[in-house]
Amino acid sequence: MKIDAFNHIFPTALFDVLPDYMPNAQIDRLRSITTLWDIDARLRLLDEFGEDFCQILSLSQPPLDSIAGPDDTPHLARVANDGMAAICRAHPDRFPGYIMSLPLNNPDAAVIEIDRNMEEHGVLGAQIHSNVSGKALDASEYFQIFERMAHHGRPVWLHPARPITHPDYMSEEISEFDIWWGMGWPMETSTAMARLVFSGMFDKLPHLKVICHHWGAYIPHAEGRLKHHWPGRKSQSDKYQYEPIGSKLKRPVIDYFKDFLGDTAMFGALAASQAGLDFFGAGNSVFATDCPYDREGGRMLIRDTLEVMENLRCTGEDRQNMFEGNIKRLLDLK
Repeated sequence: MKIDAFNHIFPTALFDVLPDYMPNAQIDRLRSITTLWDIDARLRLLDEFGEDFCQILSLSQPPLDSIAGPDDTPHLARVANDGMAAICRAHPDRFPGYIMSLPLNNPDAAVIEIDRNMEEHGVLGAQIHSNVSGKALDASEYFQIFERMAHHGRPVWLHPARPITHPDYMSEEISEFDIWWGMGWPMETSTAMARLVFSGMFDKLPHLKVICHHWGAYIPHAEGRLKHHWPGRKSQSDKYQYEPIGSKLKRPVIDYFKDFLGDTAMFGALAASQAGLDFFGAGNSVFATDCPYDREGGRMLIRDTLEVMENLRCTGEDRQNMFEGNIKRLLDLK
């Protein structure tokens, strides 16, 4: 079996409420990707890759907190999550479960939505974006969300988020050449991972599991800094003083980063994928494609990721654990 652990869907019920929150042009863009919302089209796509290919569903961009205020995101999250749950109930062979979206700009409501999804749908986890309307995930108000996920024994899927209004240089107003996405999103993932580690989140919640999109982005390439240099650095600001960054953590800094899980959604890049595998190890890596965001409605991403998987330097057992074994054990899937 091949279980695609990080891909995206858009329940059609959301289209009924989105006009109150999003410009028509953005809604039309979502509708233009047929396999994002048309379940029959999605099923036909999966059929091309064999009867043993299935997907754990998560909501497409944009993050709910980027399109609605804290009074409205709880309703949007409920519509999205109930929609994904219904898809999974209708097609359990192809969609064995989903990861919920949360109203992150309303942390109290997010905790309620976590409990509701666990009780009503047996949800597999939660998708949390790398920031909440520009605010860091280690801000105190979000701790209860991570704490609740750890309480339920369900992992967090970390997805990058950065808008075009995040400029490449401080002298500019927007990002040029889609750098906000092509390089900004990997930076978002890496930054969020570092903030969770250095804030002591994993000392407070040692059983929390986090799956990072795109095989941990920059983190595998920062191994030397993380292992030998970064933990010992002190503040270089007179205003913000702190002792060596790693001094308050219970374990070596690199160990926390190795505890993350990374996914294989690397757009067909073999060398970068090998770096992710070498850093996280086969035991902390899970198969994912980022379907359906390509010009073939997801077909290219699935095909290219499968090709990379076959060419990685690893054993057959490692490959099968990445395809299905690791995620089954993590989520107690049959």
